[in-house]
Amino acid sequence: MSLKSEVFKTVDTIPQAYWDSVKCCTNIYYSPEFLKAFEIANTDIEFNYIFILKDKKAIAFANTQIVTIGIETITKNITMSDKIRRIVNNMFCRNHIRVLFCGNVFLSGEYGTFLKKGEDKIETFKAVAESVKKLSKNKKKLNAIFVKDFKNESLSITNHLKSYDYAAMKVEPNMIISLKPEWHSFEDYTNALKSKYRVKANRADAKSDALKTKLFSETDIETYKHQLQELYHNTIDNADFNAQVLNLDTYIHLKKAFKNQFIVKGYFLEDKLVGFLSAMQNDTHLDAHFIGIDYANNKEFAIYPRILNDYVRLGIETKSDQINLGRTASEIKSTLGAQPKPLTCYCKHKRYLPNKILKPFIENVHIKSFKQHSVFK
Repeated sequence: MSLKSEVFKTVDTIPQAYWDSVKCCTNIYYSPEFLKAFEIANTDIEFNYIFILKDKKAIAFANTQIVTIGIETITKNITMSDKIRRIVNNMFCRNHIRVLFCGNVFLSGEYGTFLKKGEDKIETFKAVAESVKKLSKNKKKLNAIFVKDFKNESLSITNHLKSYDYAAMKVEPNMIISLKPEWHSFEDYTNALKSKYRVKANRADAKSDALKTKLFSETDIETYKHQLQELYHNTIDNADFNAQVLNLDTYIHLKKAFKNQFIVKGYFLEDKLVGFLSAMQNDTHLDAHFIGIDYANNKEFAIYPRILNDYVRLGIETKSDQINLGRTASEIKSTLGAQPKPLTCYCKHKRYLPNKILKPFIENVHIKSFKQHSVFK
């Protein structure tokens, strides 16, 4: 099977015939409208879009970004001795590194590569890996390649990256709430919870009663853009790891393109914006995106617990069958009934010798353990 690749630097230059051939756009996260919103709002990132061709017809798609990350941002959250951490930091001169991500750096989940149904998945995926390798060779000052995030059922295909000298690494799982069709309201959901967790959910609503909420229009997002950006920065400053900061101009473009499918909800204390949530309705799934919190008011007014409750409300209102609450704060999310779905990433240093040194550390990275709660009756 003779496969070729073609790389595009902007969404607008991709032929419509390629999208039609691959048939990936039924999933919003592979659609040109979604990808373009990120591209035009985040000009400090270099975007590249890979298509694999067979007989001049597209059979696979891969989404890549090149971003700059501080090495200490990475190593501070990896389980290793202080001595090893110093060695790794010094290997990169305690400097920023340029990383080629294959996958969407702003999404948690398997939204980076799409293989057309009916094709040989292993050979096609190897062609994607070859194209990423070729792309990386053409990029100067590139330090590492990171291919993200794959579910367990994909590993029989994606583990072929190990033959390209990648190291596999478990990362924090997505936390998924499965919604039952008989839940028509938030009360139906809370009635299904054990008493302890029902009390917890209701307490969050009671403590946050002073908050006023508003579903944001495109105009609202523009009006409150600076406050939204500040609140978002609050949350990523508290996060264990964040590869890249999103310019929330992205949300203006997403709202314009996807209307009610893209949700931004603001939380106000009197007239001050103190929190927000964002989410995308993707077919029968509701996916949480970024949130923002004023931590000075979070404890007194339970802003974060209320946001989690409202994700459940939105899932029920949109008749979704599952809610993806994303990574981080796994134990808290499990108290709402979320179950972990494991994810695996692959990474390598661009240069041979540093990669050989780093591989054992990467392969021995351990994600933080957490208590998984059993919340339903």
